[in-house]
Amino acid sequence: MTIIELLLIAVALAMDAFTVSICKGLSIKDNKLPASIICGIWFGGFQFLMPVIGWFLGSTFTKYLTKYAHWISFILLLLIGANMVREALKEDDKSESGSSLKVGEMLGLAVATSIDALAVGVTFALLDVSVLLSSLFIGVITFAICFFGVFIGSVIGEKYSTKAKIAGGIVLMLIGIRILINGLRA
Repeated sequence: MTIIELLLIAVALAMDAFTVSICKGLSIKDNKLPASIICGIWFGGFQFLMPVIGWFLGSTFTKYLTKYAHWISFILLLLIGANMVREALKEDDKSESGSSLKVGEMLGLAVATSIDALAVGVTFALLDVSVLLSSLFIGVITFAICFFGVFIGSVIGEKYSTKAKIAGGIVLMLIGIRILINGLRA
């Protein structure tokens, strides 16, 4: 596998996490750097971890997980997106509820956006690719993309605040629906 192929895989795997990072950045008013680092670590960490897990677990278990991956991602993103919309509608101007970086929410988002990387790990085993180096590369690329995604979202969020948070929640739900539709077609 060439470095270009690995880069394309890394960028493709990071796109859902990038979108979620933009959505998280929508409600960030202050302390953008820590929020960017937190999102980058969660998403980059899981994009590193999932191929490694997939490589270790092998294709038998992955077939069962990937069979339901679209449902798992759909439910997680739908719930998190709906909660984001709900919180945006009820919050006052001083509330920061939409900018939640709580462990439970970030864990759900990180898992939902990295399940497809599990199958990539199985592919790495079949191609005799160095799983640790390849996964580390994917994790670093995802970290960088998500780091900047929070900043992009925060610029948009400063101008549009509550409407942007509602849009961000809707985007998360739409990503979940897209994942479900693509999974049902497969």
